[in-house]
Amino acid sequence: MTINLDGQGVTIGDVIAVARQGEAVEITQAAIDRMKVSRAIVERLAEGEAKYGISTGFGALATVSIPPERRRALQAALVRSHAAGMGQPVEDEVVRAMVFLRARTLAIGASGARPLVAEAMVDLLNEQISPIVPEYGSLGASGDLAPLAHGALAIMGEGEVVHRGRQRPAADALAECGLEPVVLAEKEGLSVTNGTDGILGMLCMAIHDADRLLTQADAIAALTVEGMLATDRPFADDLQQLRPHRGQASSAANLRAMLADSPIVASHFSDDTRVQDAYSIRCTPSVHGAVRDTVDHARGVANNELAAAIDNPMVLADGRVESCGNFHGAPLGFAADFLAIALAEIGAISERRMDRLLDKTRSHGLTPFLAHEVGVDSGLMIGHYTAASMASENKRLAVPASVDSLPTSGMQEDHMSRWRGEQRANSAA
Repeated sequence: MTINLDGQGVTIGDVIAVARQGEAVEITQAAIDRMKVSRAIVERLAEGEAKYGISTGFGALATVSIPPERRRALQAALVRSHAAGMGQPVEDEVVRAMVFLRARTLAIGASGARPLVAEAMVDLLNEQISPIVPEYGSLGASGDLAPLAHGALAIMGEGEVVHRGRQRPAADALAECGLEPVVLAEKEGLSVTNGTDGILGMLCMAIHDADRLLTQADAIAALTVEGMLATDRPFADDLQQLRPHRGQASSAANLRAMLADSPIVASHFSDDTRVQDAYSIRCTPSVHGAVRDTVDHARGVANNELAAAIDNPMVLADGRVESCGNFHGAPLGFAADFLAIALAEIGAISERRMDRLLDKTRSHGLTPFLAHEVGVDSGLMIGHYTAASMASENKRLAVPASVDSLPTSGMQEDHMSRWRGEQRANSAA
């Protein structure tokens, strides 16, 4: 299928389709028309008083006026100077999501970029050209400057890309596909770098993966109930209604559906000396449900961002070009941190259930470590070691990054959102 890019109306599913499934993208004529209108405003203002991003320097250098003959060089210099990331390249799916989402903002028509800039980004996606974007460098404000700058280098015919399975110069990949490098004009250097598209792309993928994880987690928990000869009575609907959290009700309903008419659960209904099951079993709907609610919160934040114009300054329909803070990553950083905390808890409660299943003193008749030939084979003993290690790592990754901030750019950019960046919003999944 082809994803029609109109600026707004993009869904998490669209992001997944482009980033992971390589679906084609096409910018709508309505989006092109909007971009032309905002571009005309920028070009008109370029002849008048100093406007940030059009005829001035950037950040702490915003008071420096740039002569007309140097303004295109300014835009290219901005991208080159900001492509200062380091570390290993991020995954291709992250890069594709980021490029797609940056084109999405430009297509809204509030950035003042020419349509050809957004079209050049779409060309990268459709020709399967992925810029090399290093893992480290984003502070979350003014958005993902360094990652987006590395991505923007490619449409300029600079930097390195991955094309057809191998790394090569961007200029060579563009030429092979019959694409011309873009020479950025006034405001466009800012427009291709001032955004939260890296954060948003990763958050969208984390939400998509979390939905799948939660389905699996409920199913595994139901199997554990049977394996532990536990009871399904704590999951009863009337009990869940006494604590009316939406996610808890959903998880409990899943467990009831999967355990309905289970002969294993029924086999010890009236002849069990245990008064109640351990928390890791009995409290499953509370924990899984809280994670579901957190994922839904993150989904709401992501959906708001998918409808937003993220840039600075913004080009308004009445002809104004106004500085703003739409590029700040705080909403996404908080959501990513909250999601990481929640997903770490899925790992934590799952590890506790696994430990209980493998311990012969608590597993109600199962063989030690579920070994077929106890002593000769160790069963899942070391598998549990790995699970414990990953649960511990998830806890480390769940330490919030968004509470930290270091000022940059000569104190002009004095509050950064920070975000999970190098840790990945979806690591805990």
